[in-house]
Amino acid sequence: MGAFADRLLRLKEEAGDPSYAEMSSRLGAAASKSSLASAAQGRKLPSWETTWEFVRVLAVHRLGRDPEETEREWRELWERTKAACSAGTGAVEDASDGAAAADLPVHALPAATADVVTVPAPAPRPARRSLAIVGVMALAAIIMAGLRFLHLATTVDQGDPPAPPAASTIARDDSEFVGDITYPDGSKVRQGSSFKKVWRIRNTGTMPWEGRRLARINTAPCRSPEAVSVPPTAPGQTVDIAVRVQAPNKPVNCRIYWKMTDAQGRSLFPAKRPVFLDVQVGAS
Repeated sequence: MGAFADRLLRLKEEAGDPSYAEMSSRLGAAASKSSLASAAQGRKLPSWETTWEFVRVLAVHRLGRDPEETEREWRELWERTKAACSAGTGAVEDASDGAAAADLPVHALPAATADVVTVPAPAPRPARRSLAIVGVMALAAIIMAGLRFLHLATTVDQGDPPAPPAASTIARDDSEFVGDITYPDGSKVRQGSSFKKVWRIRNTGTMPWEGRRLARINTAPCRSPEAVSVPPTAPGQTVDIAVRVQAPNKPVNCRIYWKMTDAQGRSLFPAKRPVFLDVQVGAS
């Protein structure tokens, strides 16, 4: 677990060592500054959602690394760390720590101890057998020449071979945030009130959206469902996604983040910022 926290700190330094407050606000991490700071302290393993927001704003947005490759690399590291913590080892072995046997220097390998055995050279074969082999080879050459002639005779004047089929269009999954339909950022709502937040998103890829949801990825004083369904959306179409929110009975700021997931619950569009609600709960 300490090694995992060290990796996070090294990434933070590589990205210019921004403050946790800057990561949470200006860089757009969907996690509080206290959650980000706790992730790098090494006392406990952060959730994957907090880990990814830590890595996303630094490795993808600051350093320009490939989002899918970065998410896969850090997800594997997080899973190994989680498994090690569950097993009670408290550490994760780095795949680069061990040395393969093929990488050892030659002088480190044990010397062979087998005796050297001298095998006598085979006696020369009779000349008649050599003549027989030459005859068989000559006959095979004549047969192959005849087969090639027959092939040319049967394929002449048959026209050019058909062109290979055109490559199919590569499927691409993508989205675009169109705007807030209700309660834009900074809106004020009454204490204890219930309201509905609506976003509009466009399917800018070539794949239809089926069985997708918006999943909540953080906690906040306002209550809302953990996830809401995304209506089926064809490529090029826009969709309005609504979520019911309950404000608390006290003045407070509420900021809640959601990310789109597929039917299996896997997070999509890792390089894109989550959609979010940002309202000020007041007395009137």
